[in-house]
This record gives sequence, structure tokens and C-alpha cells, in this order.
Amino acid sequence: MDPLLGQLLTPRYDAALVLLSYLISFWGALLALQCAKSMFRKNGTLDLGMTVCAAASLGGIGIWSMHFLAMQAYRLSVPIAYDVWLTAASLLAAIVISGIALYLAGGHGKFKTGGWLAGSLLAGVGVCVMHYMGMYAMNLRATMSLNLATVAISLAIAVVAAGAALWLAFNLTQLLHRIVAALVMALAVCSMHYVGMYAANMICTTDAPLIPLKIGGNYLDVSVYAVAGLLSLCIFWVVLGRSMDDNKLAETLR
Repeated sequence: MDPLLGQLLTPRYDAALVLLSYLISFWGALLALQCAKSMFRKNGTLDLGMTVCAAASLGGIGIWSMHFLAMQAYRLSVPIAYDVWLTAASLLAAIVISGIALYLAGGHGKFKTGGWLAGSLLAGVGVCVMHYMGMYAMNLRATMSLNLATVAISLAIAVVAAGAALWLAFNLTQLLHRIVAALVMALAVCSMHYVGMYAANMICTTDAPLIPLKIGGNYLDVSVYAVAGLLSLCIFWVVLGRSMDDNKLAETLR
């Protein structure tokens, strides 16, 4: 008889991957803060390219990549794989919700309290949606139950963290300030994640549910690094191109 059957599975964490998850969240947050300052032109119109870059930085790198690296750090005594479609949907959700939240908080280039509060709430809920979608994408020999009080704490952390991040994104002008803000923001995102993971209890079952397409192990690692790397390269390309266009415009005006 399987000795694990019916047992509560106790997780352990790979410390190196926990640290790496924080660093990638910091990197995504810093890119997002840098892009957010250029989301709105001086006349108040939206710069779509920079908005997409800010959303992809925050949602795709700072939140999604952080989450799945942290999930690789989460070790149980049974193998874990992930539903490919739910994993991909969680990436899309993180980017779209981050973009909308940044747009609301930006207020067409003029920071407004109402837009900031709406964006903070949306972003915080979005982080939780992405996080719990990622958790429910897990495919393993266990049933998961959540402690609702701890889930509520993770939601509160996410909303407060999102509010702080959005305020910093549109109110800080110096690079050193943005670096400090990104460090704080990454700490908040990681705190929400690990509190959310603490809310989960895993009870071992006989078999993992059958799903048509799943990913796990080294393939998930490669996928996360590929997403973070490709998004970073694309964002750098857009930002570099925009910087060159701005320089040409300045020379023309002179």
C-alpha cells in the first residue's frame, strides 16, 4: 500500500530558486517602472508601445515569471506538472490586467487618486487571479484545499503592494528611486506568492488527474526563462527605438 496515500504533503523550498524568483520579480518591476514613465506623451495621449512594454514587464516578468520560478522552488514528495493551457492563460491574464491597471493609474499623464485606487484594486486582484490560476494549473497526485483567511491576507498584500507600485511608477523621476521602488515591489509580489502558497494544503491521492497537455520539470524552467528573456529583449528593442526617435526629433527641433 502506498504510504503517502491520504497523507498531508509537507512542502520544502529550494533556497536558490526562491532567491532567483525575487531577482526576476525585481527585474520585471524595474523595467515596468522605467516604461511607465513614458506611457503617456506630453499632450496626454497614450503611447501604445510603451504601455505594452510596461504591462509585459510587470505582468509577464515581474509577476508570471516570478510565480513559476517560485513554483519550481516548491518541492513535494510527488511529481508536479502543469496544465499548459491554464499556464498560458495565466500569463495572458497577468499582462492584460497589469496593462489596464497601469492605464487607469496613469490618468492620461496626470496622476489622479481615483484612477490610482481603481488601478490598485484591479492590479491586486489580477495578481491573485494569476497566482491561483497558476496553482490550479498544477497536475499532481493530490487534492488542494485553501485556507480562506490566508487567501484573504494574500489578496490584501497584493492590493497594497499594487497601490504602492503604481504610485511609485507615476510619481518617481530618478533612476535610484525606481531601483529602490522595484526592490520593494518585488518583495511585496514575492510575499503575496508565498503567503498564497502557505494557504494551500495538499492531500495525497492515488493518481493525478488526466489532462491533454502538460509541462513540468526542466521544460517548465526553460519555458519561464524563455518568456522572461524574450520579453526583455523585445522591451529593450522598443525602448531603444523610441529613444532614438526622440533624439532625432530633438535634433530636428533644434
